[in-house]
Amino acid sequence: MASRDPLPFDPIMRAAALWDERIGPARPMAAVTSVMRVQQILLSAVDAALRPHSLTFARYEALVLLTFSRRGSLPMRVMGERLQLHPTSVTNIVDRLQADDLVRRTPHPTDRRATLVEITTAGSRLLDAATAAVTAIDFGLEGLSPDQQTELTDLLGLVRRAAGDFD
Repeated sequence: MASRDPLPFDPIMRAAALWDERIGPARPMAAVTSVMRVQQILLSAVDAALRPHSLTFARYEALVLLTFSRRGSLPMRVMGERLQLHPTSVTNIVDRLQADDLVRRTPHPTDRRATLVEITTAGSRLLDAATAAVTAIDFGLEGLSPDQQTELTDLLGLVRRAAGDFD
């Protein structure tokens, strides 16, 4: 997926060797720098897969979340909690999805203050096509076996839990 020729060496490992010599133990720096670089690689791969469907990853995640709900709809507040986004970000995502007729807003049946977001038939169709595109590239995780993907998720989960992302 690289858009340029690969380097003849691993720049993160070279920086780690220099870090070890000049500053001290490089393991945390090398790990964080590797995660940051992999994030760039994954975002690029996923964005390229979603671009033909006119979706960003944030809008794709919102559509997936709606299909995971029992009724195909959720209150915007719940969407924000589950997507771990600020309410303004959720509003912007929903606005764009609604403008593209992929979701619709409906009044909450029991809470006049809340608005439900519901995926439309067009949203479901687009989600199916977009999901085929991102799963065809393993969400950019080329080079990892299924067991390694699970191990990576578990390891990153430890960091997320320690940071207070979830209990």
